[in-house]
Amino acid sequence: MLRQLKAIILAGGLGTRLREVIKNVPKPMATIAGRPFLEYLVLQLARWKMKEIIISIGYKGDVIKAHFGNGRNFGVNIRYSEEKELLGTGGAIRQSLTCIDGKEFMVMNGDTFLNVDFHELVSSHYARQAKATISLVQTQGTSRYGGVERNEKGEVVRFVEKSTEKDVLINGGVYIFRREVFTSIPSGNVSLEKEILPFLVNQGLYGIIVNGFFVDIGVPYDYINLNNEPKRLLDTLKL
Repeated sequence: MLRQLKAIILAGGLGTRLREVIKNVPKPMATIAGRPFLEYLVLQLARWKMKEIIISIGYKGDVIKAHFGNGRNFGVNIRYSEEKELLGTGGAIRQSLTCIDGKEFMVMNGDTFLNVDFHELVSSHYARQAKATISLVQTQGTSRYGGVERNEKGEVVRFVEKSTEKDVLINGGVYIFRREVFTSIPSGNVSLEKEILPFLVNQGLYGIIVNGFFVDIGVPYDYINLNNEPKRLLDTLKL
């Protein structure tokens, strides 16, 4: 099943919060141990034999194209979906569908890494006949992330505002979607997190808890910490 799925990596955001520590490159191209962060996501997909990748680009997308090209040097095939104007995460996925012919596909955030068992994620999605499956990470209470609540069947029943409760499930940034989720959304700027996912609550949206290493480089503090301790990421990919 994995070989048949194409993966979209969302790498078109402006990355304004990270600008104080990286200059002149899009956020996913911030370097960790000498490699762009985005390269680790591409290598992760390649390790799982997922070789058909679409990178959604926008701000300084030429930097990404220049590094990855057609993907051959990384053992994958890469195509690009370029935003001419800001489309938001949901709009970027919708535009990327021009590169996808299957009924299901994977999406990954370009600024997060999650050590997920892709076989388990995909198998769970098909077994539940889900419209969408979202990876979830258990974390201590945080004012940075919103929480996700599931029922006993694994269905997502609610998204909550940023919470300081002791144990919180948060979005891990890896998804499986049915194509139909995006074919009917309006044109223009649409947010996956704020508009599409909440709309799918009680309509076939499931969550699977992942215990693997997770990192989000979206803010300077976490990016700097990962740069200081890159072994956490390198060991995950056995680099």
